[in-house]
Amino acid sequence: MKKIQMVDLISQYNGIKTEIDSAIQEVLDSASYINGYQVSQFAANLAEYLNVKHVIPCGNGTDAIQIALMALDLKPGDEVIVPVHTYVATAEAIALLKLKPVFVDVNEDDFTLNVNYLNKVLTSKTKAIVPVHLYGQCANMQPIMSFASANKIAVIEDAAQAIGADFISKYKENQKAGTIGDIGTTSFFPSKNLGCFGDGGALLTNNKELAEKCKLIANHGQKKKYHHDIIGCNSRLDTLQAAILDVKLKYLDDYIKKRQEVANKYDEEFCDIDGISIPFRSEHSTHVFHQYTIRIEKNRDLIKKKLAEAGIPTMIYYPIPLHLQRAYIQEDKGNGTFPVTERLSATVLSLPIHTEMVEEEQKYIIENFIKILTQING
Repeated sequence: MKKIQMVDLISQYNGIKTEIDSAIQEVLDSASYINGYQVSQFAANLAEYLNVKHVIPCGNGTDAIQIALMALDLKPGDEVIVPVHTYVATAEAIALLKLKPVFVDVNEDDFTLNVNYLNKVLTSKTKAIVPVHLYGQCANMQPIMSFASANKIAVIEDAAQAIGADFISKYKENQKAGTIGDIGTTSFFPSKNLGCFGDGGALLTNNKELAEKCKLIANHGQKKKYHHDIIGCNSRLDTLQAAILDVKLKYLDDYIKKRQEVANKYDEEFCDIDGISIPFRSEHSTHVFHQYTIRIEKNRDLIKKKLAEAGIPTMIYYPIPLHLQRAYIQEDKGNGTFPVTERLSATVLSLPIHTEMVEEEQKYIIENFIKILTQING
């Protein structure tokens, strides 16, 4: 059996090697490495897949969040609500613009923003909210959108981990993650469900005015070369990455299906084991399983260590909550402030899941996980 990977990008590439190599060669032959036609072609194809009017490619997912915030004309000191259980990039983009990230705790079940806290943190300075679609499924966007509408604040969806997931509404047709709020953002980091061979990201919106502004900001604030209408930045998806992503987009639904099959097998084997909790399946979202994240109530770190010794990689997303990170510490937000997130940081563990996982690999992971868990926790 080959070495087990959290994400097997080599095998995935080998499965579509001919198409990828041809797409790369086409870019090399044209030498159009910046803003080649493949960039607009990929944007159009992704917009069609997501059923969204505008896709603006950019350099990475963090840039996408920053550009979205800039497009909303937020001012230093404005407050942006963000779940405290998320990757640092979500809060980082807010802080870089001298806005104030306002942390809220998350749900015990799906680990996404707990809407019950929104009114408690709302102030006259609240200008936006950034729900994060974590591990592969959507936050509960219905009450979030209602809250935002009632209080006239913007919604920026961080869909970096959930591209292709469907938000299931009681009142309208399903919508793809990232297409519900004012602006959606996503990342094409290599390990994502739709990943390129470097960095990449995109903004998603149905608002033409916001789309034009995002596009302007991402291109140095210029619509016409050397004519800079607003302050912008330099954030482009290069042509090689766009060409690669356009090939992989055709396989995204297949990749999602495969991840779901792996997750279902894990669920089947782990559902009745005391001391662990399998991923919650939300009624308001499909799950595309960017991560398969369980909770282990006792000895998580020791179990992780023993799994590594058995050749099974795992990851903790995320070991230190944002409010306890040195860069984001606030005087009134110490230990105990966000109890759910703090419990998650001590108990979550993500197991290998990817599109190329074979039965032998998963069987080895399952058998060793159960054996190690039993030996340590009884």
